[in-house]
Amino acid sequence: MALAQDDALGVGIIGAGHFGAAHARALRQVRGARLVAACRQEARQIEDFCALHGGRPYRDYRALLDDRDVHAVVIATPHALHEEMAVAAARAGKHLLLEKPMAPTVAACRRILAAVRAAGVTLMLGHTMRFSLPFITASRAMAEQGMGRLRLGQARMIKRWMEPNRQPWHLQSSEGGGMLMTAGIHPLDRLLAYAGQRATHVSAWLGTRFHVQPADDCGVILLRFGEEAVGQVSSIGFAEGAFIADDDLVCEHGVLRVDYFHGVRLGRGDRWQDLAPGIEPDWPERALEREWRAFVRSVRERSPPAVSGDDGLHAVACVEAALRSARERREVEVEPC
Repeated sequence: MALAQDDALGVGIIGAGHFGAAHARALRQVRGARLVAACRQEARQIEDFCALHGGRPYRDYRALLDDRDVHAVVIATPHALHEEMAVAAARAGKHLLLEKPMAPTVAACRRILAAVRAAGVTLMLGHTMRFSLPFITASRAMAEQGMGRLRLGQARMIKRWMEPNRQPWHLQSSEGGGMLMTAGIHPLDRLLAYAGQRATHVSAWLGTRFHVQPADDCGVILLRFGEEAVGQVSSIGFAEGAFIADDDLVCEHGVLRVDYFHGVRLGRGDRWQDLAPGIEPDWPERALEREWRAFVRSVRERSPPAVSGDDGLHAVACVEAALRSARERREVEVEPC
């Protein structure tokens, strides 16, 4: 959908729940975009959402897609609904900011990509941690500090699983739930981005150690990037503890310690140096605002998105390989993307 230079990007939120509200708050801070519509099946909840955040209320996402003032949509629904809604949005000519994971399976991701390419619309994946200050600072250091290629990486997401926004579908593998697909995909995506190349093989252990549920609540994934590098991802949804989100990156000419609550440190010559900018206390909110600015810029300039559909597909391919590896207790080749 073409957008005039002075027009604000009209945004529709499909999935006006917990994270849909986070997107609505972020949009208030983004120049060149405005919330014009939102969708949720429950009548009272969508009326309350739009009374608080603005926009026209819809109970059927298809009706929202028919709204001519909607130029782009963010899809923040249960994972198993992503394919149907993303394909419909693309066919309606809407640009897409699609929450991670792209879809529960590689096959579904490929169908989304095919629809997006046929329609010629912009698709960006909502891997929001790539827009946090620690990730930005670490990535810049890898590019500008002469650190060379990544050789060994470790990325962790260790957090409370039963958060207030946890839903029954999160507990079901058949609906795209589980800690790895829901939250562990964050450190997986970070590690893939740092590596700058596609993972080729995965070995994984996945299980439930803290809760009684069909889907995983913890896992450890080992990735190989051909013969160039290896990485490990820890995806832990504990019952009691304190949030850990960090990365350790061993490069050819230095190491980086990336802590999303305490900042970034560069290690060289047996010394540590704090790198700025380091952290911000409300980093999830600020990261989401940067994500939206990047998406709006990509739509306006018709430039490649910061997190592409191929990136989202590859992350899901790694998860799919990890699930198979855990079942079969062997290393599995990642489906090429």
